[in-house]
Amino acid sequence: MDSQPRTVAPPPPPHSTAIPMAFLSFFAITALVLVPSASPSSNTFSILHQVPEGHVGVYWRGGALLKTITEPGFHLKMPLITQYEPVQVTLQTDMVTDIPCGTKGGVMINFEKIEVVNRLRKEFVFETLLNYSVHYDKTWIYDKIHHEINQFCSSHSLQQVYIDVFDQIDEKMKEALQVDCTHYAPGIEIISVRVTKPTIPNSIRRNYEQMEEERTNVLIAIEKQRVAEKEAETKKKMAISEAEKNANVSKILMEQKLLEKDSARRQEEIENEMYLAREKSLADADFYRVIKEAEANRLKLTPEFLQLKFIEAIANNTKIFFGDKVPNMIFDQRLLGNLLHEVSRGTATKAKADM
Repeated sequence: MDSQPRTVAPPPPPHSTAIPMAFLSFFAITALVLVPSASPSSNTFSILHQVPEGHVGVYWRGGALLKTITEPGFHLKMPLITQYEPVQVTLQTDMVTDIPCGTKGGVMINFEKIEVVNRLRKEFVFETLLNYSVHYDKTWIYDKIHHEINQFCSSHSLQQVYIDVFDQIDEKMKEALQVDCTHYAPGIEIISVRVTKPTIPNSIRRNYEQMEEERTNVLIAIEKQRVAEKEAETKKKMAISEAEKNANVSKILMEQKLLEKDSARRQEEIENEMYLAREKSLADADFYRVIKEAEANRLKLTPEFLQLKFIEAIANNTKIFFGDKVPNMIFDQRLLGNLLHEVSRGTATKAKADM
């Protein structure tokens, strides 16, 4: 059987795979060096790096902290020689968890969470990191909170820690942290501290729950008593108000009656005065009439008038005397004049006496 010749392909030139590999290596190195790195853990080989907003960039060269502080944005550094770390200078909340402590009476309690709001001042970044590294908050917040909580619990009873002075723990922790930070690390500013209720043994917690329930019942009873007192006081005020209203009404009616009586009395006085004045006028008129009549009579008592009246009386007399001896006084004009004169004087004297 005849063998047929085989065709063998020529081998590729030795430089045909070296060019893509070199290109890929160059691209990888360029990307590693020039692409900005936002993660501090991968910034060793990077030239361009980014500092996020709210942070500043700090740098170490050969393990020594540099005084260079950069603002947020893109910056350049020497790869492999210079390392950088972004440090937050805005408000941040450090959460300290699981803090056991023993009270003055020996009861073990546990604070599950304490939040500390703090801020590192920008002008103190270099000094703070030089003394306490980038983990300054572990020294002055996490460890300090453990220390201060244990100090506080050891000087107070369970009743005080759990109930009586629990509302003061926040301020006490804030003051304690700020005092030491101001003295040793002035760049750290403590804004606030929030402490959660500690966890206590179940048996003690049940006792406190029963005490709270009893206290609640007492408060409810006190509140009911207060409401009843308020209702009684309200009724009393209403009764007093009603009595005052009735008294005022009675006073007004009495004053009205008094005014009516006073008006009637004044009216009667006026009528009496009018009657007295009228009677006095009538009396004065009678007196004046009598005086005038007396004066008129006195003026009339003249001898001639008396003689005239005498003659008229004789003329009107129906009795006629017959005989030889008629009384002389009828014809004695002198005696008759004297008699009339005496009568006239007596009438005038009587009139003057009446006056």
